Amino acid sequence: MAAIQAKSISCPNCGGPVQLRGFAHTLSVVCPQCLTVLDASTPEVQILQKYQGKTQTKPTIPLGARGKLGDTQYEVIGFQVRQVSDGDDSYSWNEYLLFNPYKGFRYLTEYNGHWNFVHVETALPEQTLGRGRIAMRYGGKTFLAFDSMRAITAYVLGEFPWRVQVGESVACQDFVAPPLMLSSEATAGDITWSRAEYMTGAQVWQAFKLPGSPPPAYGIFANQPSPYSGNIGSSWRTWLWLNVALAGLVFLFMFISPGHVAFSDHYAYFQGVKTDSAFVTPAFRLEGRNANVELSIHTDLDNNWAYFNFALINDQTGQTFDFAREVSYYRDSDGSEGSRNNSVIVPSVPSGQYYLRVEPEMAAGSPYVRYELEVRRNVPNYGFFGITALLLLIPPVLTTFRKGSFEAARWRESDYAPKSSGGDD
Repeated sequence: MAAIQAKSISCPNCGGPVQLRGFAHTLSVVCPQCLTVLDASTPEVQILQKYQGKTQTKPTIPLGARGKLGDTQYEVIGFQVRQVSDGDDSYSWNEYLLFNPYKGFRYLTEYNGHWNFVHVETALPEQTLGRGRIAMRYGGKTFLAFDSMRAITAYVLGEFPWRVQVGESVACQDFVAPPLMLSSEATAGDITWSRAEYMTGAQVWQAFKLPGSPPPAYGIFANQPSPYSGNIGSSWRTWLWLNVALAGLVFLFMFISPGHVAFSDHYAYFQGVKTDSAFVTPAFRLEGRNANVELSIHTDLDNNWAYFNFALINDQTGQTFDFAREVSYYRDSDGSEGSRNNSVIVPSVPSGQYYLRVEPEMAAGSPYVRYELEVRRNVPNYGFFGITALLLLIPPVLTTFRKGSFEAARWRESDYAPKSSGGDD
């Protein structure tokens, strides 16, 4: 197939050559030398507007550049800067007009390093509600109202399928369903709807084979997809399956390390007896490799407390493990507090013959207390599993928090930003 050749005309203002790449579609064109806007719809090229500005803007993607977006190659034939002023606040974005002789026109917009590939729609969206605000239903998706503004064309270059002029104004509204955005542009008696899809600078650079690297995107754009959206469900599913695996390990640990009773006996202590309260238990055997030892105390305390000093002593080597525990239990008509029982785990106790040295204490005038001491060897310690379960919560909670922060930052830039609580009551 023969290549389609661009048409060339002369600028009546400066005499410079002006190329027409849009063929019969082009209604206006800007002279690249003097920036005069020309009427290209008739053979007698007329001046529509002379450039009054003092500065020129160089497009990042030069006119005439060709790039493949999707499965279609487009050529950049027009460029405009559109500006919004809101009191003391002013900002602008760039728009590139793309043309393919068989697919027609498309647009690329750029703001602070955020890009969108735009297609003008012929069907009208249906107005609805979403999250308590106006929304639009289109293509099976609900687009939430994001902002509205009046945009002014501040600079033009290239050619356009309408009679473009610097200073022309349109009322714009944006509705978002990331990574898509639905936008309307209204002039007197006319409204145009377009659908945009978010693109990264890297994708644009690759499509148009631009030199160097794209500048980094600044801030969060209206329809910028959240990097955490797909990760939240995945992270919580991963958390669920890891907890299932952790529960399986707990049961396995219980099976291979059930613990066994090495010593158990019952005692009583009366604070009023004027003798040394300390005593030693009969010797007992701790078998196997180095493992933990749990000492449990079960009492019949009632509205009282007791304090126990313990020493676990190796009968052969004299190695001693000292520890203590308090047991307290109180109750009244409003309920109870504390517990009649307590326990302590001594880690990594070697095997051997042991006995306990026990020294109980109670408040003066206390009634006697009966208690049971039980020594268990190699007892499962579930504290590690509890800590692990808590640590497993960190990734999904952090991802959820990051997504919430991302969305909050997005909507702070919209007309529907949360109202601050400051001000007069």
